[in-house]
Amino acid sequence: MPSFDIVSQVDMQEVRNAVDQSMREVVNRYDFKGTDTKISLTDDGIVIESASDHRVEAAIDVLQTKLVKRKVSLKSISGGEIKPVGGGRSRADFTLNQGINQDDARELAKMIRDMKLKVQAQIQGDQLRVQGKKRDDLQDVIVEVKALDFRVPLQFVNYRD
Repeated sequence: MPSFDIVSQVDMQEVRNAVDQSMREVVNRYDFKGTDTKISLTDDGIVIESASDHRVEAAIDVLQTKLVKRKVSLKSISGGEIKPVGGGRSRADFTLNQGINQDDARELAKMIRDMKLKVQAQIQGDQLRVQGKKRDDLQDVIVEVKALDFRVPLQFVNYRD
């Protein structure tokens, strides 16, 4: 039976490249001179630290621009509240959204069932498998899900005939 998987993955190499490019731009820009602004990729996500709230906001803007240029969806990062850190410095922490959580998967499966196509949607861990007898029904599901503008970036992988 034809099937495909709906997943939410982030290309970590592209994120790493965007963070490196952002850091290079921050080091070279005149308005960041003397602020000791740092943009770093950690195991948990992305950390931006600078001398003031305004410099953190500007660094966030640089990072988001670089992520968009590298075709990484801004939906794949969350957080970013600016918090004061000791010494008059400020910091923003972003987490990377990998996988579809259970609530989002249930909501997506319900939306697929409501399309009234002869397909089945099963939640398998952090992904959603969609099966159907007709290839055309599966392609219709892909078109409809792409048009949803869901809260996490979605990719369609593992298409089998």
